Amino acid sequence: TDRKKLHTAPLGQVFRLRPFHVLIATGGGYAGYRKYEDYKLEQLEKRGIEVPVKLASEWEVALYKSVPTRLLSRAWGRLNQVELPTWLRKPVYSLYIWTFGVNMKEAAVEDLHHYRNLSEFFRRKLKPQARPVCCLHSVISPSDGKILNFGQVKNCEVEQVKGVTYSLESFLGPRISTEELHFSQAPPGNSFQQQLVTKEGNELYHCVIYLAPGDYHCFHSPTDWRVSHRRHFPGSLMSVNPGVARWIKELFCHNERVVLTGDWKHGFFSLTAVGATNVGSIRIYFDQDLHTNSPRYSKGSYNDFSFISNNNKEGIPMRKGEHLGEFNLGSTIVLIFEAPKDFKFHLKAGQKIRFGEALGSL
Repeated sequence: TDRKKLHTAPLGQVFRLRPFHVLIATGGGYAGYRKYEDYKLEQLEKRGIEVPVKLASEWEVALYKSVPTRLLSRAWGRLNQVELPTWLRKPVYSLYIWTFGVNMKEAAVEDLHHYRNLSEFFRRKLKPQARPVCCLHSVISPSDGKILNFGQVKNCEVEQVKGVTYSLESFLGPRISTEELHFSQAPPGNSFQQQLVTKEGNELYHCVIYLAPGDYHCFHSPTDWRVSHRRHFPGSLMSVNPGVARWIKELFCHNERVVLTGDWKHGFFSLTAVGATNVGSIRIYFDQDLHTNSPRYSKGSYNDFSFISNNNKEGIPMRKGEHLGEFNLGSTIVLIFEAPKDFKFHLKAGQKIRFGEALGSL
C-alpha cells in the first residue's frame, strides 16, 4: 500500500524527435565515419601506398556543412575559458600531451599548474631558444606544422593537397586597389593571377602549412613585409586535416579565414589563417577590430579593413619572426606571394616543419 505510483509519458512523446536532433545525430555520425576513413588513409600513406583522390559529392559536402560547427566551436571556446581547479589541471593537460605528443620541454613555463584553463595551455609561449629564426633565407615558416603543398600557382588554381585544387580568386576575394597596397600598377593581364604579379619576370608562389592540435599554436611573420589590408571571410568550420583536404575540393574557400595582404621587397605578399572545427577563434595581435566566428557575420560574405589611413601611410610593418597571431587549437596557414623566377623552396611535401626554419630563398 505504500508503493509509489509511477507516471509515464505516452510513447509518442518519449520518442518524438525534433529536426535539430536528427540533424545533429546524422551530421555527427557522418563526421565520425569520415574521421575513421581519414585514419585508414593515413595508415596507407605511412606504408607508402599511393591513395587515389576521391572527391566528395555535392550532397556529402552539403551534409557536412549542415553540422553546426560554428555553434559547437563557440561552445568549445567558452569551455576553454573555464578555470580548472588546481588539482585537475595536471591530469587534464597530461592527457592532452600524451594524446597529441606535445613537447612541454620547449614551453616557456613547463609547470602544468600554471595554466588556469585550456585556452591558456593551447596558447602557451615557447622558450626563446626553442625556435631560432633562420637569417640566411628570405622566407621562413610562420608556424610549426606539416607541409601539405607548395610551388608555383598555375592557371589561377592552387593545390591544397596533391591533386585537389581551389580557385585563387575565390580564396583571396576580389582584387584590392594597387593604391591601398603601395603597388606600382600591375602590367595589364586577363587573369586574376596576372593581376597579382606586379613586376615583370616574377611568378606567383604558394605554400600550405597544416597545424595539428599538438603543434605550437602561435604564428609569426614569415618575412619582412608591410600588411596593408585585412579581409575576413565568415564561413564554415570544417576540419582541415589532410584527409579532409584531400576529400573536399575548395575546402579552404568554404571555411572561415582571415586574409592579410600587403607587399614585400619583391611585390605582392599574403598570409591567410584558415579556421577549422573548434578553431573559430583566430586572433591577429595588431588587429583589435577582428572578431571571428561571430553570429553577427553571415556565411558567404566578407568584410574588409584597411590599415592605410591619413595618419598611417605605411600600413603595419612586420619583421621576420615577429609575433603575428594565434589559433585556439590548430589549423592551416596559406602563403601566396610574388617572387622572381629563381625563387626556390627548400621543402618536401608531407615533411614536418617548425617555426623559424627555412621555406625558400632566391
